[in-house]
Amino acid sequence: MDTFTFILYQLLAHLLADFFFQTEKMAHQKNALGFKSTLLLWHILTVFLLSWCFSFQWTFFYGALIIAVTHYIIDGSKKYITRSKHVGRYSFFIDQILHMIILASVCVSFSAFVGIDPMWAPPISATSVFIIVAYVLCIRPANFFIQEVFSASAIEVTIDNELPNAGKLIGILERLLTLTFILVDHYEAVGFLIAAKSILRYRSDDTLKTEYVLIGTMLSFGIAVALGILVKLI
Repeated sequence: MDTFTFILYQLLAHLLADFFFQTEKMAHQKNALGFKSTLLLWHILTVFLLSWCFSFQWTFFYGALIIAVTHYIIDGSKKYITRSKHVGRYSFFIDQILHMIILASVCVSFSAFVGIDPMWAPPISATSVFIIVAYVLCIRPANFFIQEVFSASAIEVTIDNELPNAGKLIGILERLLTLTFILVDHYEAVGFLIAAKSILRYRSDDTLKTEYVLIGTMLSFGIAVALGILVKLI
C-alpha cells in the first residue's frame, strides 16, 4: 500500500467518524459545551477506532492516537471559534481543514519514519478507494458543506409547503447520479438532470426561492462534477 492510498483510507475513516457516526446530538453538545461535553469523548473514541482499523496494521496505534487527540483538541476548541465575531461563521471549514492537515501530516510522517506494512488490505486499487471516498462525500458531507456555505454567506429564506428533508435527499441523489455519469463519460446526462430539476420543481415567478435553490443546485452539482473530474484525472 502506498502513502496516497493510506491517506485515502484515513480520509474515509474521518468522513465516517465525523459525518455518519456522529449524531446531531453529539455535534450540538460538542459545539455548546466544548471540552465539557461527555459525548465528545465517545466521538473521539470512534475517531480513534476507525482510524486504527482503516490502517490495517497494529503499528499505527500511536498514529491513530495522535489523530484522535488532536481531533479532541480541535473539536473541543470549536466552541470558542464559533463564538468569534470574525471567523465564527467559518468554524466548520476551519475545523475540517485542520483535521485534513493533521491527518495528512500523520500519514506522511508514519510512512517516512515507520513504514506502511499492513497485515491485510482490501484487494482494490487506489482509484477504487478514491471512487468510494467520492461517493461517501456526495452523501452527508456534501449536505453539511452546502449548509455551511449558505450560513457563512448569510443566505436564508423560508420555504413553505415542502416535504421535511426532501431537499437533502434530492441533493444526495443528484450528486450520486452526477458523479456516476461523469465516471462513465456521459456528461450530457448531467445537463439533462439540471434542466429536469429546474423545469419540474420551480416556478419562474418565485424569484427568491428560485435564486436560493439555484445556488444550492450549483454547489451540489459542482461538488459532484469536481469529484468526478478528480477521480478521472487520478
